[in-house]
Order: sequence, then C-alpha cells, then structure tokens
Amino acid sequence: MSMPILAPAAALIVWSIIMLLWALATRLPAVTKLKIPPERAVGGRGSDLDGVLPRNIQWKAHNYNHLMEQPTLFYAVVIILALLGHGAGFNLWLAWAYLALRIAHSLWQAIINTIPVRLSLFTLSSIVLLILSINALRAALTV
Repeated sequence: MSMPILAPAAALIVWSIIMLLWALATRLPAVTKLKIPPERAVGGRGSDLDGVLPRNIQWKAHNYNHLMEQPTLFYAVVIILALLGHGAGFNLWLAWAYLALRIAHSLWQAIINTIPVRLSLFTLSSIVLLILSINALRAALTV
C-alpha cells in the first residue's frame, strides 16, 4: 500500500535534525568562547544559556525545541491518515503545506525572529494541522 503522506513527515524529521546540527554548530563555538572552567561546566540545560549566549545564537536551539513540540501531533495525525488510507489528495497537500510552513517558521526564528511574522507562520501551520486532525478524526469515525 502506498502511503505518500509519510514523505512530508519524514522530511520534517530530517529538517529537525538539520536544525539540531545548526544549533550545535553555532552554540558550541559560542560556549567555547565563554571559557567556563571545567568544574563549573556541570549539569544544566540549554535554556540556562539564555542571557549568557547572544540571543541570535539561542534562537536556533529554541526553534529545535519547538520542532519537538507541536510537530509530534503532526506525526501522529499523518500516521493515522496513512493507516486509514487517507494519505493522498488534499491531506497530502496539507501535509506538504505544514512542512513548508514549519521550515519557514524555523528559518524566520533562527535568522530574523520578529514576533509578528513568526506568530503568523505558527498560526497558519496550526490551522493546517487542525484541518488535518479533523480529517483524521472523520476518517477514523467512518472506518
């Protein structure tokens, strides 16, 4: 059985890993410049670096964290639609739109990070996810 809707989900996973690598590639050199003594470099979380590292360095890590939040719902919805045989047509188009909006959101947050545009991209992607979710629920109820 063909499940084309899994492709945008797989692409979002790849994008998430790209964001992780980008965050590491910018954060690690910045942390190294801080010259923190080894005895002080114990425990902590990445968010502890807010206010320590430049904001534009942290933006990439913040976005990676965002990719671990709402998109988890996207993965579940895509799997439901694929398993129920509703992973083509309009739902497939919506899944690709969600991916495009999340990539645009990532790039905006990582590079420019003005809130009105970022919020607009997030809102649009959330609406697309809502429509996909309703379609998944309708498909599940009609099985």
